[in-house]
Amino acid sequence: MEQYREQLPLLEQLSKEVYNQLRQVLQEQAVELSGIECRVKTESSLAGKLERKGDKYASLEDITDLVGLRIITFYTDDVDKVAAIVQQLYEVDWSNSVDKRKLHELTSFGYNSLHYICRLKGGKIPFEIQMRTALQHVWSAIEHDIGYKGAVKLPPEYRRQFSRLAGMLELADDEFSRLRTTMTDYRRQVQALVKSGKLDEVLLSTDSFRSYLELRPFQRLNQRIAAVNQAEIFPASLLPFLSVLESFGLDTLGDVQRFIDENSEDAYQLSLSQLAVTDLDILSESIGLQNLCLAYVLKNGGGVAGLKAVYDLLYGKQGGNETLAELTLEQASHLPFVKK
Repeated sequence: MEQYREQLPLLEQLSKEVYNQLRQVLQEQAVELSGIECRVKTESSLAGKLERKGDKYASLEDITDLVGLRIITFYTDDVDKVAAIVQQLYEVDWSNSVDKRKLHELTSFGYNSLHYICRLKGGKIPFEIQMRTALQHVWSAIEHDIGYKGAVKLPPEYRRQFSRLAGMLELADDEFSRLRTTMTDYRRQVQALVKSGKLDEVLLSTDSFRSYLELRPFQRLNQRIAAVNQAEIFPASLLPFLSVLESFGLDTLGDVQRFIDENSEDAYQLSLSQLAVTDLDILSESIGLQNLCLAYVLKNGGGVAGLKAVYDLLYGKQGGNETLAELTLEQASHLPFVKK
């Protein structure tokens, strides 16, 4: 205990150093985490450990978890990725490290962490790094909260209930990782279909619309509109328009392309009526898509209510949207495509 008190400042410094290094490197490697925890074992906790297992330790250096860190990932396969990064950063004491995921015990789900005993390269003080998923972490916390441990003797019906729940969570952990892989493959397929021009085969979604925007489908219309006042185009996100396009019943990227082709000239004419009497020389990149949507509503007799619905989706429901819709209708009232 005297050794511990003397080394406590070094232990706290080591804890902060390793924590900061791991957080930075994992962020650089784009590993999404639920969290990183670190702690230095308290004096009372160490005293309790020595009372229970003191005969195992000859000196303070034999206690490998005075400094402990826990890295919590969202996915099971990211645990292995974190482990590979830890192996590169630190010296791992393989004789004292353990992969509890290989225990395969029915009640062990909450303890299926990967435990590495490490040292800084050239360092002497050991520290423990636990790696587990968020579901494993939650399960372990629940077990601790309700006082259940796998070694505790409980009636068979209670142990069976815990085993069933642990099995469900373990299955969910695996399925989340599998689903992420499936979604990654799907996004790659969508990107390939978009680049090849097979737009009718791609359902309209956030991912597919984002890939479609990389083709800059509204650039030509924007350039025509900007030429009215020799304006500069200011970058803006077009993703908020996805909900508007979906409200029009567009299901595929092919539908979006036809929507553009069929309404571009009307959107340009609407822009002319709005800009010709102004000296605006800076326009948002969303001008073309916004006027495509507004022209579509006007062509289909949506009137003020339809225009307001578009503005509500784009800007949220607010009092000024109806006034804006009335102004838009007034500006477009003389255009031949407007359905009365």
